[in-house]
Amino acid sequence: MIATALLAIGLVLVVEGLVYALAPSLVEDLLAALRALPEEQRRILGLAALGVGVALVWLAHALGV
Repeated sequence: MIATALLAIGLVLVVEGLVYALAPSLVEDLLAALRALPEEQRRILGLAALGVGVALVWLAHALGV
């Protein structure tokens, strides 16, 4: 269980690190676009991302990963 959690955190850091390393100006543009969204839309976007993440974790578990 702990190994799986560490793997998940490590993968998130790898992906986020790649984004910052390869496209830092794109990150700034994305943050500006997020600031322009109303709080309720950001909340819905966050809940949608959470739902997709839970679904992917469930799918990986169901496939035996």
